[in-house]
Amino acid sequence: MLPEVKALIDHYKFEPLPVEGTLFTSTYRSEMEMPDGGPVGTAIIGMYCDNPHSVSCFHKLPWDEIWHFYGGDPLRLVLLHPDGSSEDVIMGSDPLAGQVVQYVIPAESWQAGHLVKGGRYSLFGNTMAPGFTSATFEAETAQNLIAGWPDRAEDIRELDCRGTELRMPGDFAT
Repeated sequence: MLPEVKALIDHYKFEPLPVEGTLFTSTYRSEMEMPDGGPVGTAIIGMYCDNPHSVSCFHKLPWDEIWHFYGGDPLRLVLLHPDGSSEDVIMGSDPLAGQVVQYVIPAESWQAGHLVKGGRYSLFGNTMAPGFTSATFEAETAQNLIAGWPDRAEDIRELDCRGTELRMPGDFAT
């Protein structure tokens, strides 16, 4: 493990996010609640790196999620949209080279992410309103995703949840 990666893990007290794999720490969970008892808003800081392995496996959420790039090397988001289209988004600190520092992932789009090859780490944040709860998270098998987006089969195989649980533990909260 790179000393800088270890220092960031220790500083933020990162833990692996169940099911999808991102190293994360919760930074905000609204005390105000939605009618269903979920928080009005949530925020996390996350990190992708190779050692320890940290990626975001394909999952979707019922509302928009805002991503923020904080530092390190670029990261790549792979998005599979409900209309059958897909896109790649490169987040990083060089907007003049086409990298974005903030991006909104639309509700119901399948999303996955990872460190761009050759990078050391990517530090980022996510905010949601309404907030994240275990009930808002849904993963899917690679086979089912490939059926909808066959042209993205390579990415789907690389970033699927590896047949593990497809739902967050019921008591999990960020």
